[in-house]
Amino acid sequence: MRIVVMGPSGSGKSLVGAAVAAALRAEFIDGDDLHPRANIAKMSAGVALTDADRAPWLDAVAAALHRPRIVVACSALRRAYRDRIRSLAPGTVFVELVVPPAQLRTRVSRRDHFMPATLIDSQLATLEPLASDEAGFRVANDADLPAVVARITALVTGQSLR
Repeated sequence: MRIVVMGPSGSGKSLVGAAVAAALRAEFIDGDDLHPRANIAKMSAGVALTDADRAPWLDAVAAALHRPRIVVACSALRRAYRDRIRSLAPGTVFVELVVPPAQLRTRVSRRDHFMPATLIDSQLATLEPLASDEAGFRVANDADLPAVVARITALVTGQSLR
């Protein structure tokens, strides 16, 4: 089981990802913890990452996905990033958390994190939603945590919601 909970900053990747991992009795890794220090410094300064900045981070995410029963929170905003992860960690399923842009800005502005709210627009400009030919699901993060986790676990395990 290899799952990436993806989306822009403020979409709930870490909170939802950890809860999904707990529900599935899997390990959870926050992709933010895999960023090189230089990436964190750039984002903290309000500078968007380039694809070259992201490459070693995406490789680290893919390496983490080789652990058994793993859920990783990772923005994976572009198809090329997801393709890179999939090429290094075949069988990875992506769960894109969908949240309205205004709500993303509000969430990010209220938290203590290296990613400032000023970078939300660059993330949204970069975002390529999960395509129908990609292994995974788009899930609205529009309910309480247990309901969102139930949706996701039902989708990834092939169960129907009752």
